[in-house]
Amino acid sequence: MNNQSAAAPLLEDLRLFCTVARKNSFAESAKELGASPAYISKRIALLEAALGVRLFHRTTRSVVMTEEGSNVHDWARRILDDVDQMIETVSTAKRVPRGLLKISTSFALGRKYVSPLISAFARLHPSLRIQLELFDRQVDMINEGFDLDIRVGPVHEPHLFAKRIITSQRVLCASPDYLQRHGVPQTLSELTQHQCLVIRERNQSFGIWRMMGPKGAETVKVAGGLASNHGEIIHQWAVDGHGIILRSIWDVAASLKDGTLVRVLPGYFQEADLCAVYPLQLKNSAKVRECVRFLQKHLNVQAR
Repeated sequence: MNNQSAAAPLLEDLRLFCTVARKNSFAESAKELGASPAYISKRIALLEAALGVRLFHRTTRSVVMTEEGSNVHDWARRILDDVDQMIETVSTAKRVPRGLLKISTSFALGRKYVSPLISAFARLHPSLRIQLELFDRQVDMINEGFDLDIRVGPVHEPHLFAKRIITSQRVLCASPDYLQRHGVPQTLSELTQHQCLVIRERNQSFGIWRMMGPKGAETVKVAGGLASNHGEIIHQWAVDGHGIILRSIWDVAASLKDGTLVRVLPGYFQEADLCAVYPLQLKNSAKVRECVRFLQKHLNVQAR
């Protein structure tokens, strides 16, 4: 490729390039950005001409970064982060939420609580474009391009900041029918003799329940005939009488209230605070700050 630089690269082309690098596809990047694949391809070609390097190996189904592309990607990310930080610091963007806000959370939390609140939040901030995506896995916020993740449990990633929205717990519960047929466990160790409905939580080891109780921290390895990666399915199976579940109190509150589920071993719980998590470079972001404040104010009432 010609090493002569046609022009300095545009910031928006660097943003577009980072999206393609994340998606590994012109077509998928076009969908996210609301453009055509032809436009994406043209802008990448212009960026390659400006830099004098080939950024991607192209195939009919996907694109893969070259070694030079990977180096450019590292620089582009730093440049764009610095530009965003500058804008947040010195412009009205520090005070007025605007631009794109990408939010991720779990299916149960997203459908029951976060989605309705984001609807209300969007009406208050018409300058914002908001994308809410639901997963039953923990997202890689940086590489997947999310600004805010609403998650349960502690945050271990050093490049992320967490702000607690709700102090909450996970509790053990089962249907009255199941307990009548199988008996009520009196100790944590007795759970090994019961059918336990296990879910692959976003921040939980599969089948390992770490609990706080009268003796402090205890761990039990559980198993059962049914398992899923979807919390709402596990919840319904418990209501149907298939076994004991460990779920966030906000998730089972309605079932406990109407008696379709009852607490098991009520002296035991698992700490499961609900947190708003975002990259450190967004700590001064108006869009993140205002969304977190809104969730703290309203989700605190709804999710208890």
